[in-house]
Amino acid sequence: MFRRRSPDEQSSTTTAVLDKDQPRDPQAPKGRPTPKRNESQQQRRKAASTPTDRKSAAKAAREARRVDLAKRREALANGDERNLPAAHQGPVRRFTRNYVDSRYRVAEFFLPMAVLILIGSLMPAVQTLSLFLWVLVIVLILVDSVITGFALRRQLAKRFPDQNTRRAVTYGLMRTLQMRRMRLPKPQVQRGAKL
Repeated sequence: MFRRRSPDEQSSTTTAVLDKDQPRDPQAPKGRPTPKRNESQQQRRKAASTPTDRKSAAKAAREARRVDLAKRREALANGDERNLPAAHQGPVRRFTRNYVDSRYRVAEFFLPMAVLILIGSLMPAVQTLSLFLWVLVIVLILVDSVITGFALRRQLAKRFPDQNTRRAVTYGLMRTLQMRRMRLPKPQVQRGAKL
C-alpha cells in the first residue's frame, strides 16, 4: 500500500489509464511539462495587463459613468422602466407609485404648511395657534400614513400574491412625503385615476 512501485508497475498503470477512452481535458493537456509558477503568473499578467494610457482609460470610465447617470436621470423624469435605478423597477414598485400618486395625501403638503406655521410662530399674536397647527399637522400626517399603509398593503397582497412586496409600503409612504411636482420618477397617473 505505502511501498514504492517498480518502474514496470508504473508503466502498466499509466497505459491502463490511457487505454480507457476517456476524453482529455482541454485545460490540462499533458503532452508537455507543467509550466513553473512564475511563468504562468507572467502569462496571466500579460493577458490582464492594465491599459498603457491610464489617463485616457480614466477619462473613458468617467464619460461612461456620466452617460449612464444621464440615462437614469432622464428615465426618472420620463418614467422609462428600462433605465430606472433598481430601487424603482418592477411591477410592484410601479403599482405603489401609481397608488400613491392617484390620491391627495396630507404629507405632500407638509412643506408649504410648515413654512406658513413657521411664519405664524414669529408673530406673537398667533404663536399659540401655530403650536396647535404643528400638532394638528403631525397627527393628520400620522393618521393618513397609517390608513395609506394598511390600504396599500391590502392592495399589494390582492394584486401581487406570489411576488415579493417587501418594503413596498415603506417605499410608498416615503413617496407621500414629497410634493407631487418633485417626485421622482415623475407621476404617471392623474389624481382620481382608478387602478
